[in-house]
Order: sequence, then structure tokens, then C-alpha cells
Amino acid sequence: MSLNSQIAFIARCTAAAAGLAALGACSQMPKMDVFSVSGDKVLGLVQPYRVEIVQGNVVTKEQMEQVKTGMSRNQVREAIGSPLLTDVFHDNRWDYVFTIRRQGAAPQNRRIQLTFDGEQLTKIEAPDDLPSEKEFIAAIDTTKVKKDAPKMEMTEEERKALPPPVRQAAATPEPMGPVRDYPPLEARR
Repeated sequence: MSLNSQIAFIARCTAAAAGLAALGACSQMPKMDVFSVSGDKVLGLVQPYRVEIVQGNVVTKEQMEQVKTGMSRNQVREAIGSPLLTDVFHDNRWDYVFTIRRQGAAPQNRRIQLTFDGEQLTKIEAPDDLPSEKEFIAAIDTTKVKKDAPKMEMTEEERKALPPPVRQAAATPEPMGPVRDYPPLEARR
């Protein structure tokens, strides 16, 4: 057997062993379609990055409390902003739609519909479970802040319990201008 045929035989054996190892590794994978995306993971192993999608107007409970029937379109716009949708065929209806999908937070969908008669607001259709500003921020906050986070402010009692600051003696004023420890260069000769 020549040297070239021995090298070719070793290469074929190595390729066959690598193929068998790859097939053996496949038996350890979860049983699923090769291109399956189930839940948040691809192939049951990798979690891809999901783009945050925010669409529409955030309208909170505090904002909706300012809106009353009989208000003008401009007053409504100042209270809760411009509508996301204005229907060409229904000029008397404004739709405020809000959706958000963030990784690690539950998706949110809300729809508010306001109906006008001319320039005056006549009907308000809003969900009863509109969040307050604090509730909305808490719902979209995906940072997992530890409950043992350090306290950032002192109470008035804690401030009063502090010892008074120690006053230091006035320091001697520093001289103005340059200070020389050596004779000027002109004097050296």
C-alpha cells in the first residue's frame, strides 16, 4: 500500500468517525422539528433577542380623569395628546390605540374611543382598568431590582440624629503668584 493510499484511508476513517459523532450528538437534541421555534427558544436551546415594539399613545388613568364630555377637540388634545387614528370616513371619532411588547414583560393592548358632535366631545369609551402612571412604569420595567437595594434618602429624624459637622481651623492663605525655592536664573553667573 502506497503512502498516498494510506493517507486517503486515514482521511476517510476520520470523516466517517466525525459523521458518526455528529449523528450521536443529534440523538441528544430535544425531539422537535429542525427549524422549530417554540416559545422563546430556537431548537429549545437558544433564546433570540426580541425587538421592543411600542406603538400608539400611552393614556393613563390620571390623563383620562381630565377628559370630560362637552370638551372641545383642542382641550382633549391638550389633555391626552393627538389620536393615533382619525378615520377619514368618520371624522367625529378619535381612536387612541396603544400596544407594547417587551422581552421579559407581558404584552399590553389598550384602545380608547372618543366620539365628537361637531367640536364637542359627546362619548368616551375607555377600559376601566387603565393603569396609573406608576402602575404603567412598573408593568414595563424589566430590570430586576433587588429588594435589598440601598436606601437613597434619609428621613428627617435620621438627619437630626447625625453629629454636627466639625469646623476646621482656617487654613493659612496660599501666596499669590509664583513661589521660588531657588535663585533666579539671571543671578547665576
